[in-house]
Formats: sequence, structure tokens, C-alpha cells
Amino acid sequence: YIHFPWCARKCPYCDFNSHEARAGIPEAEYVAALERDMEAAVPLVWGRRVYSIFFGGGTPSLLSPRAVSDILGAARARFALDPDAEVTLEANPGSAEAGKFEEFRAAGVNRVSVGVQSFESRRLAAIGRIHDAAQARAAAEIALRHFESVNLDLMYALPGQDLADALADIETAIGFAPQHISAYHLTLEPNTPFYRTPPPLPAEEEGARMQEAIEERLAAAGYRHYETSAFARPGLECRHNLNYWRFGDYVGIGPGAHGKLSFPERILRQARWRHPKEWLAKAAAGEPVAEEHEVRADELPFEFMMNALRLTEGFEARLFPERTGLPLSTVARELEEAERRGLIVRDPLRIAPTELGRRFLNDLLQLFLEG
Repeated sequence: YIHFPWCARKCPYCDFNSHEARAGIPEAEYVAALERDMEAAVPLVWGRRVYSIFFGGGTPSLLSPRAVSDILGAARARFALDPDAEVTLEANPGSAEAGKFEEFRAAGVNRVSVGVQSFESRRLAAIGRIHDAAQARAAAEIALRHFESVNLDLMYALPGQDLADALADIETAIGFAPQHISAYHLTLEPNTPFYRTPPPLPAEEEGARMQEAIEERLAAAGYRHYETSAFARPGLECRHNLNYWRFGDYVGIGPGAHGKLSFPERILRQARWRHPKEWLAKAAAGEPVAEEHEVRADELPFEFMMNALRLTEGFEARLFPERTGLPLSTVARELEEAERRGLIVRDPLRIAPTELGRRFLNDLLQLFLEG
């Protein structure tokens, strides 16, 4: 994972590590610091193969294609990048230019995730987005012209939105026939302007109806609901995110990025320095990691389930001991209680959340947190 921390304007609902680029983007300094950050990570992952790279943000599409090419070149020089690796770049419609997208593809990006959020200008203005409906449509068209795999990112339960409006956005997205669609319920996160001054949002029951209707419509259109908010054509799921949800290993590069690495006797979590200026200085000095710790054995069951139970199909039973180093019997009591409450179904080979378990995922996970 490569974090790009700058955006043109911070959205009022966003609690990500993103910062408005008021004084411009120090692109050359950022690319050089990323290379030093990668260098620091090499000893921990030497000999491992990298199957995906994900540029997240912020708004990574604000980078120049040359910078993206340089970053990918630096990654190839340091890591064993699989020839078929999935390389995703997040993009906002305001920075989706046909020429730029063509050059991103030439640089090695083969998947793009476009932050459309809505195809209705009034809804976009209500959530502080700087693009309009026409730009959203143009970005989707441009992305699908240049990339073999495209995700359209949508939000629902927006200020002033009703069920018909939410479904209209979904219909528009389906009309573009992307390989992947994400649909997120707008939530009010602490330390955001929307949390301090909430906009008028649909009632909780209306949001639930939107979710159910969206899931039904996408299923009818041939999209498999494979994760809480993710829908894809069969076989075109986001490989990078599937690795997270299956409790796989990953390196986080860039300001505030987190990583998880497994070794025979321990699982290590790392976090880079969060603020861009601080990270730039520390990475340049070869010290990009702000903190790291070993995950305790008693924390592993919850950490694993917090990810794996987001998947509609659940997980293969063998994956729990494989990824945690603990026998499945460690969580036998919690699994029995979850099954008794109708939150999971299981057999000797697989464990999966039921529809009830997916609807009340926090209650399901609480069992493993208390255990």
C-alpha cells in the first residue's frame, strides 16, 4: 500500500490521513522519500513476492504519470513484483483527464478506483465534493476506456437523498458496466466537520432500506456481493483488498501507512509517521517507521475475525491457524455462541456470516473481542 496524503480539498465527512495541498504538492521530494521508505522495508520482506500495489489517499491521481512510473520502477527494483500484479490507483473525477489516464496505464497502473460518490450534482455539493455530475460521468467513461479493471465508488444515505435517488445512482453506475462497484453508507466520523455539525441525513430505517435495495439491484445486474460494501463481476474482485480481509500480509509505505507482516514466531504491525512533513523528513533520514509492535496471541482471534467475517463467503477453516498460528479450537466457544445466535453458519471446511450476521457485524465481532 502506498499512501498519497494530499487532496485538492478535504471533504467534510473524511477522517482519512489527507491534507489540502494549499502550497502545492512536493512531488519530487515525495517520490524520493517513498524510495527511502521502500529501502527500509526491504529487509523485512526479502524473498517474498508482491501481488498487488495500491495507491490510496488523499487523491493519488494528482500525481503526474511520470511520478507514478518512477514509484513503480522503484518498487520493481526493490521487491519481487509478480508479472500479473494488480496495480490500483485511486482517482477523483476532478483529476480524471483522458491524457493523464492513458499515461497512468502506460506507467503500469492496470486498475483504477474512481471516487464518484454520486451522479447527482446536488448530492455531491451537499457532501462537499468539488466535482459535479458531468465530471463524474466523464471520469467513468475515461477510466473504462483506458483500464481493464475499474471500480466506481458510490455513497448512499446522503443529505437529502431518498431511496429513489440512491437507486438512480446505482442504475447509472450499472449502465457504465464497470468490473467493480463499491457502495458505502455515509457515516459521521469523529474529528470531521460533519460530526461536529451534522447535515440532515435520511433516517436509519431509510438507510437500511437503501442498503437492501442496492444489494438486490446489483445482484440482479450480475455483481457478486463479496464484502460488506464491495460488489464485483465474478472473478474481478479487488485482489489487494481481499488480501486485507483474509488477514494476509502487506507493507504500508508513505505517511501514516500501516503494515502487517507475519514471521514464524510473531506477527508484526508497523505504522509510518503520520503527518506528511514529519514523514518526509524521517523517511529521507531512513527512519520512516513511527511505531511497531508484535500482536499478542490473545488479540489475534479478534483481528482475524474483524477482517475475515466481512467477506460474504466467509473463510476456509484452515485459514485461521494458517494466518494466526493458533488452533481453531481457540475460538470454539465464540463460534458456538455465534452459531447459536444465527450469526454464522459453519461446517468442517468453511465459516461464514449469515445475512443476520452481516447486518449485525459489530455484534458478531463483539463475541470475539470479549473472548
